[in-house]
Amino acid sequence: MSVVGNNRVGIPIVVLHDAEGAVIEVETKKGELIRGMLFEAEDQMNLYIKNAVIRDPNGVKRKINQVYVRGPEIVFIVLPDMLKHAPMFNRIKHWRKHGGAPPEGVGQAVGQAAAILRKANERRRGGFGGRFGGRGRGGFGGRGGGGGRGGGPPPPMGRGPPMGRGPPPGQYGPR
Repeated sequence: MSVVGNNRVGIPIVVLHDAEGAVIEVETKKGELIRGMLFEAEDQMNLYIKNAVIRDPNGVKRKINQVYVRGPEIVFIVLPDMLKHAPMFNRIKHWRKHGGAPPEGVGQAVGQAAAILRKANERRRGGFGGRFGGRGRGGFGGRGGGGGRGGGPPPPMGRGPPMGRGPPPGQYGPR
């Protein structure tokens, strides 16, 4: 697992995302200097800047309400000093201190979808027995009658063969 998490973007991109909402300065390949509020940054380093002041190579300034700068056109970006205390750097310090172990809660999925996936994985591994053995619809307490072929008490929960109906008699050999 990388320092930054499961999405596999590098540290500079994460710091750039942390700068969203701050005033930045960008120099482009054309020699323009663009200064404004970073509204959105993409993983390809495309930037959406609002309230921008663009200074062309001749020194002429112009104000633009919003500008979109493609990542390949960027030479460098000046970020605010406040990003020295960004949460990203705390993760790096933890990562170096603990030899790559992620902080508690990092890298684990959360929310309803994650709970559904965890439950499905538990069922696959056999860790979740469910109310009646987790073995489909047949068996004790499911649809249909008794606990198997010959009646009698049901097998212990979570053990024994599945209690489904199976193929019709005689189709796959004697029963």
